[in-house]
Amino acid sequence: MRKKAVWGWRAGVLLLTALVAARCGDLARQGQGASFLIIEDLRGSSGARPSEFGHVLESDVETIVSGVPTVFEDSGEVAVRTALKDPGSQSSPNIPISNNLITVTRYRVVYRRSDGRNAPGVDVPYPFDGAVTFTAQGAGASATFVLVRAQAKFEAPLRALRGLGGAIVISTIADVTFYGHDQTGKAVSATGSIGVNFADWGDPS
Repeated sequence: MRKKAVWGWRAGVLLLTALVAARCGDLARQGQGASFLIIEDLRGSSGARPSEFGHVLESDVETIVSGVPTVFEDSGEVAVRTALKDPGSQSSPNIPISNNLITVTRYRVVYRRSDGRNAPGVDVPYPFDGAVTFTAQGAGASATFVLVRAQAKFEAPLRALRGLGGAIVISTIADVTFYGHDQTGKAVSATGSIGVNFADWGDPS
C-alpha cells in the first residue's frame, strides 16, 4: 500500500509538471520575442447603432433607414497592452525597451456555435482576414476594426434571417486573433472572443 501511495504522489507531480509545461508552451507559441500581447477588452458595435459598444454584439442583418432596407458592417474595438515574458524579480524588475513594443498589422475572425454546427456559409458566416495597424506598449493601446463584414449579411446563413426568417436568431462566438511583431521582427499573436448574435433586430427610431 505504501508503494502505491508513493507512486500516486509521483504521478501527481508529473501531471502538475505537464500542465505547467503546456501553459508555458501556449505562451511560447505567441512568439519568440521577449514580450507578448495581452487583450484587456474586446467589444462590438452594431452598424445600426455605431456609438454603442458592448461585450455582446447584436448584429442586425437588415436595417430600415428612411423606408429603405440597408445593410451595415459591424465594428469591433480592442484594448491591448504588452508585458515581458521575463518580468524579473520584485526587487530587480526588468524594464521594457523600445524593441519590446508590439505592432499589430492584421487580424482574423472565425465564427463558431456552441452546438458544434460550424460549417461556414451554412451554419455561420465565412471567416475572414482584415488589416489593422497599431503599436501596443505596456501602458496599452486600442483600435477599431471590422467585426462583421457587410458582405456576410448578403450571404447564407445571414440573408435568410431577414424578415425574422430562417432560424430567426443565430448565436455565435467570434474568435478574433491579432497578428503582429515586436520591433526586432519576431512574430506575436493573441486571441480574444466575443459573443455575436445575428437577427433582424428592431430598427432604431
